[in-house]
Amino acid sequence: MPIVLATTQPGEPEIFASLQGEGPSTGRPSVFVRLSRCNLACVWCDTAYTWRFSGDNRPHRGGESFARKANQVAIDEHDAAQKILALDPDRLVVTGGEPLLQAPALTRLITLLRDIRPRLHVEIETNGTVEAPRALDTLIDQYNVSPKLGHSGNDADLALVPERLQAYSEDPRAFFKFVIATPADLDEVLDLKRTYGILPSRLQLMPEGTDSATLYDRMRWLAPMAMRHGLRLTDRLHIHLYGDTRGT
Repeated sequence: MPIVLATTQPGEPEIFASLQGEGPSTGRPSVFVRLSRCNLACVWCDTAYTWRFSGDNRPHRGGESFARKANQVAIDEHDAAQKILALDPDRLVVTGGEPLLQAPALTRLITLLRDIRPRLHVEIETNGTVEAPRALDTLIDQYNVSPKLGHSGNDADLALVPERLQAYSEDPRAFFKFVIATPADLDEVLDLKRTYGILPSRLQLMPEGTDSATLYDRMRWLAPMAMRHGLRLTDRLHIHLYGDTRGT
């Protein structure tokens, strides 16, 4: 089976070099691979073109649906590996959508890459609802876990899976990143932190927003809240540098 990617333009897989804009690796040069499809539907998702295809009526604030053929491409893992290696990475970030939905193809892709670049650092960005099979898990250096809070619009039974959250909280490779839209969202984060024993050193708060003005406005009240509770804060560097655009 091929691996299914999002596109930067019809037929062009979204594989690109940039600086990591979020989380514990912020500012690090990385190669990104954006896979298509997601099992959740966040109303504020800034990559709705990975899942909200024509006929999908799950709520999204933009209301736009996307033609699958123009926004999704399936390619052979060897072809994907060639495109990635052409960018000379030492750090690979696999994002989505939800990457772990394509675990078998992703396992084959990373194995191919590691055969050529044994020291390649691999990060997976996940919503924290899907378990990586052992064959894939052993290839991962870092999980960037972003559980979806109530304001995402997802049913908690789908978005917050207790056994997965507990497993990630116990995995030293996993870092939690919570998207915050209003001050009240922090109450939910603190409850999850207590319930699953998430270490403050592996928990980051990130303002929701797809433009610099919104991010700066929310950072002003989010920063003192993070300090008060001994939590870390992460910005969205790529939004400030490139705006809300694909392939950045």
